[in-house]
Amino acid sequence: MPLRFGADVSTAETDYGTVLLDERAGTYWELNPTATLVVRTLLDGGEEADAVAALVREFDVDETHALRDVEALVRQLRGSGLAS
Repeated sequence: MPLRFGADVSTAETDYGTVLLDERAGTYWELNPTATLVVRTLLDGGEEADAVAALVREFDVDETHALRDVEALVRQLRGSGLAS
């Protein structure tokens, strides 16, 4: 399922990934380059399988590891209330 950030979440890409600001809580989250690729893929309408394929293509990681990472990131973002 594609990812959407809440209206109270601001994003900024940096040289080292992406920074998320949860304006409700006043907290920052820093995403590394792999998490940035996953988030960008999902925000662009891709499915989790698309994000897994992007990780496998771009980084030296096997599909099983990539799937675990994608699922964990999405679970954290949704569980924190940053994304739906």
